Amino acid sequence: MFARITLTIAVAADLLLLASGPGTRLDVWSWLTGLALLTWAAYLGIGAVLLAAIELVIPMFRRDNVRFLLAALALGALAATPPLAMLQLSKSLPYIHDISTDTDDPPRFETLFDTREASPNKAAYGGPKVAAEQKSAYPDIQPLVVALAPAAAFDRALEAARGEGWTIAASDAAKGRIEATSATVWFGFKDDIVVRVRPADGGSRIDVRSSSRVGLSDLGTNAKRVRDYLSRIRAASPSR
Repeated sequence: MFARITLTIAVAADLLLLASGPGTRLDVWSWLTGLALLTWAAYLGIGAVLLAAIELVIPMFRRDNVRFLLAALALGALAATPPLAMLQLSKSLPYIHDISTDTDDPPRFETLFDTREASPNKAAYGGPKVAAEQKSAYPDIQPLVVALAPAAAFDRALEAARGEGWTIAASDAAKGRIEATSATVWFGFKDDIVVRVRPADGGSRIDVRSSSRVGLSDLGTNAKRVRDYLSRIRAASPSR
């Protein structure tokens, strides 16, 4: 009986894990509920692993229940591993969610301004503290200067944004700005992006800002997005 209960706990943990992301992405519940489900998946998964390990050691519990206990052990570990990995990653990265190649004059949201203001993280940049944490954790996040005229650089930047799969909210060649939205894979958390193209030394300078609408830490998602985007442009453009 105890082995079956332990297995049931492990299965419940996996169900919570599997439901946490898609339910949030489909707006079945809030992002806070999604994170709570992920947390409980970890708790139940760890509990199932500990119970199964104890029961495997004690003969009176083990008996003919080895297969159930081994299954509980595996399923419990499966449920606990992703949340624990995310927790470990969050501890190794700064608690910031707004990344910009220009921390002194970060590109500003215009078209998406009202959307940002309605979200927990708002539209304003976090200032010197966020800039310092970004420079310490992601020193490679820098503007990209390409040997292209602004109009050609803008076209390349817009093409790259579409290539990244972003949802384009605005593109203004005259102003040299693009605004777009991207969603994370599991939870579908929406992050907003501003791309700014300006003349620079006979070529063009491309700045990017990527910011999460919710959450304190982005687990490095925005920095990765900026890197991937600039790499796509760099691969297709002459640089200076």
